[in-house]
Amino acid sequence: MTTPLTEAQTIAHLVSKPLTVAVVGLSPKTHRDSFGVAQYMQAHGWRIVPINPNASEILGEKAYPTLTEAAQHERIELVNVFRNSADVPPVVDEAIAIGAPAIWLQLGIAHEVAAAKARAAGLLVVQNKCLKVEHARHA
Repeated sequence: MTTPLTEAQTIAHLVSKPLTVAVVGLSPKTHRDSFGVAQYMQAHGWRIVPINPNASEILGEKAYPTLTEAAQHERIELVNVFRNSADVPPVVDEAIAIGAPAIWLQLGIAHEVAAAKARAAGLLVVQNKCLKVEHARHA
């Protein structure tokens, strides 16, 4: 059995190369944090897959209403969550169901029970950290 990665190791691993990232709760509004973070990641070579049931396209990418639907068309390598902490458990369940290898809960978002469930299912988990900030720190 391998030793689980520390959070710092997990972050370094996830930001080390461009990934295809499903951004749950990505807003088309340019002043929202989700838009700024996704735009930054896209500018650094990451493929953005918007998950927003109220949008058809964000940042030039087709938006999907659910992770499940997105996974039928895209290979999701990371699920980045911009939702309230209370909304995390169903997102984790969906991430597990689609076989996503990792889930990232943005700054201010944490859910220990859902995170433990994700880890038990083999997903890498980061909570309460900004993907943009961590990427810039490791660049």
